[in-house]
Amino acid sequence: MPVITEIEDLKRLYRRRVPKMFFDYCESGSWTEQTFRENSSDFDDIYLRQRVAIDMAGRSTKSQIIGQDAAMPVALAPVGLTGMQHADGEILAARAAEKFGVPFCLSTMSICSIEDVAENTSNPFWLQVYTLKDDAFMQNLFDRAKAANCSAAVITVDLQLLGQRHKDLKNGLSAPPKLTPKSVANMMTKVGWGLGMLQTKRRFFGNIVGHASGVTDPSSLATWTAESFDQSLNWDRIRQFRKMWDGPLIIKGIMDPRDALEACNVGADAIVVSNHGGRQLDGALSSIRALEPIVDAVGDKIEVHMDSGVRSGQDVLKARALGAKAAWIGRAFVYGLGARGEQGVTEALQVIHKELDHSMALCGHTDINTVDRDILMVPKGFAGDWS
Repeated sequence: MPVITEIEDLKRLYRRRVPKMFFDYCESGSWTEQTFRENSSDFDDIYLRQRVAIDMAGRSTKSQIIGQDAAMPVALAPVGLTGMQHADGEILAARAAEKFGVPFCLSTMSICSIEDVAENTSNPFWLQVYTLKDDAFMQNLFDRAKAANCSAAVITVDLQLLGQRHKDLKNGLSAPPKLTPKSVANMMTKVGWGLGMLQTKRRFFGNIVGHASGVTDPSSLATWTAESFDQSLNWDRIRQFRKMWDGPLIIKGIMDPRDALEACNVGADAIVVSNHGGRQLDGALSSIRALEPIVDAVGDKIEVHMDSGVRSGQDVLKARALGAKAAWIGRAFVYGLGARGEQGVTEALQVIHKELDHSMALCGHTDINTVDRDILMVPKGFAGDWS
């Protein structure tokens, strides 16, 4: 077994062990993939300010995220089809997050259902919800989340239209995968993945099949998805969702200060500055560039998180210094999951935690809650022109 010292180690293993269709689903963005690339590369433009001769003993990365204790200011982001990256993937990722002490967010478009994850974990988790036109399905989804003791709902607001991801179209992405000569040839080289899939019964979208009206098998799912996303979504509609869910509410997909203020007005408890991992509007700012103006706009009205492009503990530290209460990781934990299952997710969290802890200390801090913008050297105009 190779020694894992960085997220890239897990990514290399992941690429070898998971079918191309699902690797490409994870490791791609929309259109030219400019925003997908810059989500990560823009972190490189932010430099850390090293301090010396400061007592580094007794360090702590413990944080609170929407009132919940966390081992570090990190959450596992909702990622669709996680159960296609590894058999029972959502369950394994949720277990790893629980043991490590960070929140896990389940996607509506997961393979393992809300109930599957609840039955196989002990701690409450979060549920991510897409904005769909079917009120009955939406209410049922929130009711199922309450019954499973989910501790927060995360409403994704940036997917009224699906961004075109060329690789998914060319690969014929589906769950379970369509058996074509090309896909079968590739899957035959992924023996461990295939054996795992044969041993699980969870191969479809568990939160949808059998729950949404008219969807009883995968063949009807594509039509239902295309027809169900709500292109007429507005803030009044989000207020309706707020009434359906009386627990902590997070709104994910905010990239403009004006929308951040609207999220405050509808009663959200937190927002996630996110461009959907570069999978929606290509050519948009990276999330890390969009973060600080949004933090400045909302002040202490709402808790601000961010995702997209976070691949290291230093990225988490930089996001925290620019005002994010937490950074969400998606691809970084998927690499670990695809590479080594639950152990790989744990290893991804360990890598990020060690980088965060050591970098924080070398910047002169022993408590993550005292970190601020003073540890950074950021180029002038980094956040763009918001005039």
